[in-house]
Amino acid sequence: MKAKITEPQFRLGFILVTTLFFMWGLSYGLVDVLNKHFQEALHITKAQSGLIQAAYFGAYFVIALPAGLFIDKKGYKAGILLGLSLYAIGALLFVPAAMQLTFGFFLFALFVLALGLGCLETAANPYSAALGDPATAEQRLNLSQSFNGLGQFFGPLIGGLFFFSESGKAASGDFTAVTYTYVGIALVVIVLIAFFAKAKLPDLRENEAKLDAANVGNNSASLWSHSEFKFGVITLFFYVAAQVGVGAFFINLMVETWPQSSSQQGAYFLSIAMLAFLIGRFVSTALMSKIAANKLLMIYAIINTVLCGVILSGADYIAVIAAIAVFFFMSSMFPTIFAMGVKNLGSKTKIGSSFMIMAIVGGAVMPYFMGKMADHFGTHIAYVLPLVCFLIVLAYAFSYKNTALVKAETVVN
Repeated sequence: MKAKITEPQFRLGFILVTTLFFMWGLSYGLVDVLNKHFQEALHITKAQSGLIQAAYFGAYFVIALPAGLFIDKKGYKAGILLGLSLYAIGALLFVPAAMQLTFGFFLFALFVLALGLGCLETAANPYSAALGDPATAEQRLNLSQSFNGLGQFFGPLIGGLFFFSESGKAASGDFTAVTYTYVGIALVVIVLIAFFAKAKLPDLRENEAKLDAANVGNNSASLWSHSEFKFGVITLFFYVAAQVGVGAFFINLMVETWPQSSSQQGAYFLSIAMLAFLIGRFVSTALMSKIAANKLLMIYAIINTVLCGVILSGADYIAVIAAIAVFFFMSSMFPTIFAMGVKNLGSKTKIGSSFMIMAIVGGAVMPYFMGKMADHFGTHIAYVLPLVCFLIVLAYAFSYKNTALVKAETVVN
């Protein structure tokens, strides 16, 4: 019978794996608040604070390929358990980092934590996309990613509430709230490890082998002969660069272009932006039942290019409102590009997914250069870099052509 998400085994697997999207969304939402917190608590520049994203997303580049090889050999469940374990260890490292109060130690803790998240994303993104009909992979992955948006919404709320003092700024050298927050996250992750260890998840490796057999002419070719995958990796690099850059300096943009605002208020507004991101995920998932994924991606890329142009004006209030709108139209870009890129790769899906996750390193590169521009010309001018990235997303969406999909019989061990 055909693979459907309504089948009990696939429904359970989909629900469980979707919880992971929330957890790494929560972590990512906190990182953008930490960016501003470190500037104030450790007295570092915007360019230096960009190293937070460099450590965080650089870890994705380091872990993605080893994680893909590990998952290919041991299965999706083993990859998820490894990722959760590293996530918990990284979160607990915030305790000694707060005792030492050195920027480098915090970066190391974030790096280890992100190693776990990179492993989770390498497993969960293709797993969610594969749990059903290949023709609806983009829609399914967008649904899972909607809960990632929910986590990103709560992250800035938590950071804004606890990381800053009553003055709206971070107290110099005070990391008590940050430490408690990450210890709390570690405890939740440990509970998830126990839960996933006992759960029976569908193993799709045999199904992928059958897909290869049914589509032997296509899958015998090199991974890089799939143009939708090759250009998908490049596009994802620039998209993630844009997304991370837009979020990393949102609070700075708020403080500079929204008169009499504070860093704490900026964190709350970032949460509103993440809410727009979350709503955009659900809206986009619904729209994909009527509009082809690549066409919707093209429309969103055009709109975000225009919105970045508005931010460049630096107009009071308007620049911040435009930035919030950017989050709405970024909402479906990552899962759509990812699903379009790995579609129909068969048994190469896990390795293909590894390269897609490695492309997340774009988020490690962008904040430093945006920070340099912000330090010299103002934060609003730095948004010219995300503008260029959205043009690349537009080019990919415009050139993308749907390949024939092979609907293999579903096999669940």
